[in-house]
Amino acid sequence: MPLATTPLARRALPAAAALALLTGCASVRSDQPGPPAVPSARAAQDALLKAAERRFTDDCLAARGIRTTAEPRAPAEDRALQAALFGTGPRELSVTLATGATVTAHSDGCVAAARDRLYGDQHRWFRVQVVVDNLRAEAQARYRDDPDHRAALARWTACVAPAGRPRPERPDPEDAARCARESGLDETRARLERVELAEVRALHHDELTTYRQLRDRALLRAVRLPASTPPPKGDTPS
Repeated sequence: MPLATTPLARRALPAAAALALLTGCASVRSDQPGPPAVPSARAAQDALLKAAERRFTDDCLAARGIRTTAEPRAPAEDRALQAALFGTGPRELSVTLATGATVTAHSDGCVAAARDRLYGDQHRWFRVQVVVDNLRAEAQARYRDDPDHRAALARWTACVAPAGRPRPERPDPEDAARCARESGLDETRARLERVELAEVRALHHDELTTYRQLRDRALLRAVRLPASTPPPKGDTPS
């Protein structure tokens, strides 16, 4: 389910990234004796959720008569796969962020169906995930016009493009990093971001609570899945 954002950032999902969903090697297993245990490490939890989502996506594709294989596809077949994965027509899901960006997605593809099955409500999950994923961007937007930030940014600009010299289209990365330290821009941004991020998290307390609840329930669903069976020969390995 590729996301589109407007007006600040509109991103197209490359075909390779879209197909990466079908070529991962993670698998969900819960065949150990005793009650299933959700891993405590965040990275392990993310891998568990990704594997479950991929498995539910494959189930949806199979129900639509589409096999996930590693073999090259004809253009028409690839278009059919993209449509099945991410949906078609108008984007039914939409969230406008405090930054002004609007994030949209389809709700009729197999990725959306997998998230609905995993999180229990794809509409609620989409809304809170978009908000939570953009908390830092919102905090950064809030301090952009802060006087301390504007002053530090002016010092950085004077450092990378001294008066009387041609201003480079793109500063040398090493010069940019050195000037960010010497101008205090790095320190100023870090300090302001901590303050604003705490404020933003407080403002979005309800979304954060819902996000954690849906994620925790999804982890329980994922860890309780029976061990997956190997795909037929020629299908994408998992």
